[in-house]
Amino acid sequence: MTTNEDRVQPNETTVPLLHCPVPEETLAFWRALGFRVTYEQTRPYVYLAFRWSGFDLHYGPAPKDLDPAKEQSGGCLVMVDAVASYHAVFAEAMRRSYGKVLVKGVPRMTRYRAGASRFIIVDPSGNTIVFIQRNEKEVEYGGSKKLDGLAQVLDNARILREFKMDDRAAYRALDSGMRRRAEDAPVVEQAMALAGLIELATALDKADRVPEWGARLQALPLTLEQRPQVARYVADPTVLEQWWPEPR
Repeated sequence: MTTNEDRVQPNETTVPLLHCPVPEETLAFWRALGFRVTYEQTRPYVYLAFRWSGFDLHYGPAPKDLDPAKEQSGGCLVMVDAVASYHAVFAEAMRRSYGKVLVKGVPRMTRYRAGASRFIIVDPSGNTIVFIQRNEKEVEYGGSKKLDGLAQVLDNARILREFKMDDRAAYRALDSGMRRRAEDAPVVEQAMALAGLIELATALDKADRVPEWGARLQALPLTLEQRPQVARYVADPTVLEQWWPEPR
């Protein structure tokens, strides 16, 4: 029996159509990141089209009351083979165009931790574009059930940051974990949690707590061989430089 699927050639292309309350800012942003504008119309209604590498983003009119700052405009997933290279290219473009990587506010791009399988770009119109590695593994929210103690807290905080993009929840998880589960945890796990707290406190404008976490990291008997494992837990290891303990 012939089905409808048998009657069509399987060469479809899906193009996301996103809300665009701020067309001028959206145009400037994607151009800054190296996207080519393939269609540009702002009157009598908005329609914008961008292309980069092998994918397209299209934008149409937005509801009049849509606030980009609330980041509720819409979004899409971009499935790729090697997500790290995409982040590196966009980070370089941001530095070239803006003088820095935009990691706060709208627009922004989330930090990328080595080995992570996704990152997010929030555009000026409040849309969320998620770049995901195709072979991404499934996660267990709350932390892997194969882990316990502080190790499970670390896994949960990683998931909150990289999958839910919720730095505040990750910070709370690590803060609580250090209070409740650090005493019997291995030194490396304690150091990873403190490293995460230092990075998150910096990102969340909680800099007043950084010296507290830094002093605790400096007090740990951490060896030079253990440092790389700790550094890999954060997206920007440079925030740890002044807090490393003396070599043992």
